[in-house]
Amino acid sequence: MLFVVPLAAKQRISYIDWMRGLACALMFQTHCYDSWLAPAYRKGEFFDWSQLLGTLPAPLFLFLAGISVALVTTRSRAKGIPANRIARTTILRGAEILGLGFLFRIQEFALGYPYAPWTDLLRVDILNTIGVSIMLMGIVCRLAQKPARNALLAGGVAAGVALLTPPLWTTWAPSRLPWPIESYVNGVHNLGVPQHWLFPVFPWAAFAFAGLAAGFFVVSDWARARELQAVGILGAAGAALFGMGWWFDSLPVKMYAVYDFWHTSPNFFLMRTGVLLMIALAAYAWCRWGAGQRGFRPLMVMGQASLLVYWVHIEFVYGRFSILTKGGESIGGASLGLLVIFVCMTVLAAWRVRTRGRGREMFAKVKEKVGRGAASQTAGS
Repeated sequence: MLFVVPLAAKQRISYIDWMRGLACALMFQTHCYDSWLAPAYRKGEFFDWSQLLGTLPAPLFLFLAGISVALVTTRSRAKGIPANRIARTTILRGAEILGLGFLFRIQEFALGYPYAPWTDLLRVDILNTIGVSIMLMGIVCRLAQKPARNALLAGGVAAGVALLTPPLWTTWAPSRLPWPIESYVNGVHNLGVPQHWLFPVFPWAAFAFAGLAAGFFVVSDWARARELQAVGILGAAGAALFGMGWWFDSLPVKMYAVYDFWHTSPNFFLMRTGVLLMIALAAYAWCRWGAGQRGFRPLMVMGQASLLVYWVHIEFVYGRFSILTKGGESIGGASLGLLVIFVCMTVLAAWRVRTRGRGREMFAKVKEKVGRGAASQTAGS
């Protein structure tokens, strides 16, 4: 999504694309090592660090979805588009992503047939949660019309989602709901208890609203006039949030009857959000002063086609068309496969970016020719 104003905003888009590309690269390494490493290599620091880095892609994608909604909403408001229309467009975009999530699950089920259980069709995956989060953000953006108020409201929603997550996974679990619906709340799927490998709204939507708050901050009039200071504030806020989460977790007093730091804790949410904000600062610096603007930029290119590379790489890593033996590779073999996946997905993303819009242009030309032909026939008669 583009936000075409002065150069400063273009730099913001550059680092957003770079962050999205970074999320893709981290996702690749996590999936490749998880799928291909033999059991003997799944123990030790290497695999542990790989999986730890794998906790970043999903929050990054959601966080950046929130920033994109803020950018597009602000651009639409500047054009004078009515608030209800902006909200409707955002909600429809979220519904489109949700629909793509269902389509992806249908594809996975078809390729896995007859071994894939039918319940996989209703699995709550990352695309489903991104879609639902965008729809919810469309509603929240309608409630306030100024960036500062939007940022505060979005931050409040993010905090609320994070704070409600532990009880909704345990003592307040809405177990009377049908499991396909409850799974969007806490990821129970059809297994009766929340599953850590799914992406329910609680807590994952909190990262989208954190991104929405950050996005509305960087498009405010104050931040536009002081871009470097604004991004610096985001980085400093990230360091503060990380420290707060660490400190809160060390306190002897616990707020919840059941405490799970790695999956539902608001403290871990604070720490991960802090990391995301610090990554944003580093990405901005890299794209403005580093090599991020020079020559070929694979992460930026991949960030512009992240949905496509996500969709495709899954089949060649986890799916029937896996390029290596699942659960049978050494670290070296899996690393070579990771390199192949990265190069191929970069080429695919570059092709997608280069050809984007050509279909619409061809359709417009055909429509114009058809219109001219109809006009000629009308004039001749």
